[in-house]
Amino acid sequence: MNIFKKLKRFYWPYKKYFIWSIIGMLIVTVITVVYPIILQITIDEVVAEQRYGLIPYICGAFLGLMMIKGVSTFFFQYLGDLFGMTAVYKLRESLYDKLQALAFKYYDNAKTGDIMSRLTADVEGFRFFLSVGFAELIRVVSLMLISISVMFYYSIPLALITMAAMPFLAFVVYKFDKQVHPAFRSIRRSFGRLNTRVQENISGMNTVKSLSREDFEIGRFSASNDNYRQKYLFTSGLWAKYFPVMEFIGNVSAVVLLAFGGFFVINGSMTTGELMAFFSLVWFIMGPLMNLGFIINQFSQAKASGERLLEILEAHEDIEEKPDAIDKEIQGHVTFKNVTLTYIEDDDEALKHISFDAPPGKTIGLIGATGSGKTSITQLLTRFYEPEEGEVLVDGRPVSDYKLKSLRSQIGFVLQEPFLFSTTIKENISYGTPGIKDEDIIVAAKMAQAHDFIMELPNGYDTLLGERGMGLSGGQKQRIAIARAICIDPSILVLDDATSAVDMQTEHKIQKALREVMKNRTSFIIAHRISSLKHADEILVLEDGEIVERGTHDFLLKNNGPYERIYNIQYQDREEIMSVVH
Repeated sequence: MNIFKKLKRFYWPYKKYFIWSIIGMLIVTVITVVYPIILQITIDEVVAEQRYGLIPYICGAFLGLMMIKGVSTFFFQYLGDLFGMTAVYKLRESLYDKLQALAFKYYDNAKTGDIMSRLTADVEGFRFFLSVGFAELIRVVSLMLISISVMFYYSIPLALITMAAMPFLAFVVYKFDKQVHPAFRSIRRSFGRLNTRVQENISGMNTVKSLSREDFEIGRFSASNDNYRQKYLFTSGLWAKYFPVMEFIGNVSAVVLLAFGGFFVINGSMTTGELMAFFSLVWFIMGPLMNLGFIINQFSQAKASGERLLEILEAHEDIEEKPDAIDKEIQGHVTFKNVTLTYIEDDDEALKHISFDAPPGKTIGLIGATGSGKTSITQLLTRFYEPEEGEVLVDGRPVSDYKLKSLRSQIGFVLQEPFLFSTTIKENISYGTPGIKDEDIIVAAKMAQAHDFIMELPNGYDTLLGERGMGLSGGQKQRIAIARAICIDPSILVLDDATSAVDMQTEHKIQKALREVMKNRTSFIIAHRISSLKHADEILVLEDGEIVERGTHDFLLKNNGPYERIYNIQYQDREEIMSVVH
């Protein structure tokens, strides 16, 4: 029950719904136990004594009880659902808030499909237990207690015989619970992996088809699907094994009770009506006891779901905001002092003793092979990660002194693979600046060389995009992302291979526009093409997380170092291509 204690803050504030639901349920339970008593009166007083004048009164009382039971059932079910749904509404919001707060390090190891599974199937499993399972457990216990009390009233010996079967049922139920909970936890994990497989396949469908790997993906999905099937069938096997045992114990008890009860009726210590009522009450005990398997099923699923939800809620937030963090407009003076970064503990260092200074308005170019640490520098600037050693300063203050929202809202990012939402182009461009005027959106789009192709679309800026910007080319998506960054009017601008997906002519136009945008802003240009960053005030050449060379374009060309080799390779290739064309 520790899981439910940890999640108590989500459902306990709405306990009034639960309490009123339980009151309705108790009324229903009491009326249910009254049925055998009415049966006993009908047999013993009406049939045996031939007092047929009581029939209208019994029918009237029965109809009245049915009406009360119907109204109570409505409140029991409706308020139970209201309790469960209201609780998980807050739980789902807290989970989503937590996902927004978690650092990049969490998502480096997380699977999208698994997270989706937790926010849907696991939340729903927990809700179902709150809405139904919790109340059902109380209903079963209360029905058994009331029934046992009435049974002792009718016949103490028969009641004791009935109680003798309970330890056997309780033992079977206990054994069942010990095995079914781990089984359901395994099912949840398997379902998360299955979701991940589907999500990755759909997201990478272009790659799958272009490499003709459909059969391979079908095989991988089939393996995950079969794993889920095996886990589910194993759990079904537990049900198939234990439920007949529970039913057998209940049926044996019923046979024994009929034998002893028949003997008591023959010797006159019980009436026929009392035996019929007693026998009906037996199933109000045995039935709920066997139903405990269903409740344990729900409890185990809810517990397994709760554990997976707590893994998100209790995940460590690597990036924490100081209580006295400041909200201040920045000028954009960036300083790295002997910064070292490691993404995974005991892994190789992504950055090693990086130091440089970028005053406001200065443009820094970052070039190097893939994995050399270019992007890592900009991710430290926005506190997506924390360095193991050294300091990252903005305007002379450590970045940890600033409120995260304040810091990040003043840094514009254009990534190599921009993400566009399934909404209009206008809303994608204005995503970081809600409330911006349409004319400012158009100005930003023109500066990013995006206005012309946008106006050629059927609905212009109101054109709806597919998932991840489906329907646009890579270059078009990047230009929209550039327009989005321009709208933010950032003090620091980061261009992470922002023109890699456009042709040389469009790149030239964008670079010209960006040079206007970069005036009076600190800019970081990450690029593989020297043409994209040769105008930078300082170029940092990185290898294996270290700065191996720095200086202006002209200085580095004369330095006979890595930069010159990159330049010669790129421009030698271009000259060879041009000679072939001519």
